[in-house]
Amino acid sequence: MVSELSRTKRGLRSSKKSVKGFKTKLDLNNRQRTLMAKHAGVARHAWNWGLATCKKRLETGGKLPTAIDLHKRLVAEVKSRNPWYYEVSKCSPQEALRHLNKAFKRVGQVKGTGFPKFKKKKVKESFYLEGSIKISGDWVKLPRIGWVKSHEQLPPVHPKNVTISKRAGDWYIAFKIDFEPSPQPPFERGAKGDRERIGVDVGIKTLATLCDGKTYPNPKAYRQAQKKLAKLQKELSRRQTGGKNREKTKLKLAKAHRRIADIRADHLHKLTTYLAKNHGEVKIEDLNVSGMLKNHKLAGAIADGGFYEFRRQLEYKCEWYGSKLTLIDPWYPSSQISSNCGHRQKMPLHKRQYDCPNCHASIDRDLNAAINLENAESSAV
Repeated sequence: MVSELSRTKRGLRSSKKSVKGFKTKLDLNNRQRTLMAKHAGVARHAWNWGLATCKKRLETGGKLPTAIDLHKRLVAEVKSRNPWYYEVSKCSPQEALRHLNKAFKRVGQVKGTGFPKFKKKKVKESFYLEGSIKISGDWVKLPRIGWVKSHEQLPPVHPKNVTISKRAGDWYIAFKIDFEPSPQPPFERGAKGDRERIGVDVGIKTLATLCDGKTYPNPKAYRQAQKKLAKLQKELSRRQTGGKNREKTKLKLAKAHRRIADIRADHLHKLTTYLAKNHGEVKIEDLNVSGMLKNHKLAGAIADGGFYEFRRQLEYKCEWYGSKLTLIDPWYPSSQISSNCGHRQKMPLHKRQYDCPNCHASIDRDLNAAINLENAESSAV
């Protein structure tokens, strides 16, 4: 069974504009870092106050207050007692209360969403700003903060709002960009010798094997950094709780994890962009990643490969470039069927070469599966 993810109404085959996110690191001085921390602290305080107020209202059998009601009470009761609220933009606590209201609405409606929790200091710090935001080269002007420098050239747009977040000791800015999708014509896709339709087999040893013989190795960023992570984790466990050296080690550990995530994301973005931009149809197996992660022997390697993120990026990038993503049924025996004669045989995971006893063809296991995925029709089972 084959399902197609080609959204023609919202995709690139329509004339409507699309939106994509832009995120980059900021280069801040000490004064700006202090202002960022104050904004994040006020947003956290407003969230925790709003959550405590809502829980108290629900425990007494009252109706859940709206974000507007919470903000009116915040101005009347909290701001007057805490003058440091006036040192930051009003958008920071106001948007925190909006997010809290949305979090309550998701309870019971979105699978896996539980009751909102109180936020802790130095854990996922972020805040929201809107208003007079200007961009000039690699500089951006933010309300109540002023001009701040980024680590790269910013797009020449006028964002209505931005989200500032902290990750491993560094501050990042994120905002949305309106852009006109540019679908690639079929004759341009074939200019580099790429096929119009491509089958892709995703694996652990080799992240992606294409039916034309190209292979993309798995960077295995987490596996490569395991010794360093273990050393830092051991060092962190020996540090005294509340000490400065513990905070320094915790920051080193966070930066090590950030590097792992960045390596994985960079590799996946380059691969998915190439597939969506240079091929008219991309055919992959509809893998049950959550089910695969239950295999404790392979769970670490599967998570390190980023299989779910690979599919997620392909979905929206195929829309950007006017291509089509086709998902093949996960029960389709792509690794067991000979791509040459159609003979089927069992193929345990340790067997990396497909040797067909019928036509005597010998081919790499992953390449054979990729060719079968390319040729799979809607009747594939």
